[in-house]
Amino acid sequence: QGPQGPVRLIRTATHPRRIRGSGAQALVLNADMTSRAPARFPKTARVRSSAQYAQVFGNARRIHHPALTLHAAALPDRHEDGGARLGLAVSRKVDARAVGRNRIKRVLRDTFRRHRALMPARSFVVVARPAAAKLGNTDLANAFIDTLRRAGSLPRPGATGTMRGDSL
Repeated sequence: QGPQGPVRLIRTATHPRRIRGSGAQALVLNADMTSRAPARFPKTARVRSSAQYAQVFGNARRIHHPALTLHAAALPDRHEDGGARLGLAVSRKVDARAVGRNRIKRVLRDTFRRHRALMPARSFVVVARPAAAKLGNTDLANAFIDTLRRAGSLPRPGATGTMRGDSL
């Protein structure tokens, strides 16, 4: 609460400024105050069309967790970016409230974005289960990371790369 009302946070790469209107003071977070990972989730990093989802579901290896199922498939030859892609499926069965479904998607997207550079060029589709709604943000992110590790798409903690099965 600022001297002129509630403080609103705005993230920009420019200088601090005040918001006109409701008397709210703006506190601006500069780009250097955020994480070092790219802040965007570009279109090339997403599974977007129904044909892309069908391709992943048809050719995928499935890895199960009580909170989610990970479908991992090789990228098509015409994929322009060459990096890993993510698609999300969170139905109303998982959480009847949109805010709950959006929280799950936000956590999964952010976790994927932070680890994308370590992943092989594959398409991943995460299908959330009702247990995902009961998990907190950290537990949900850890479940996703654990599932990616079991799929062989992320290195296991403490992997040295010297033994069979270890990868960096």
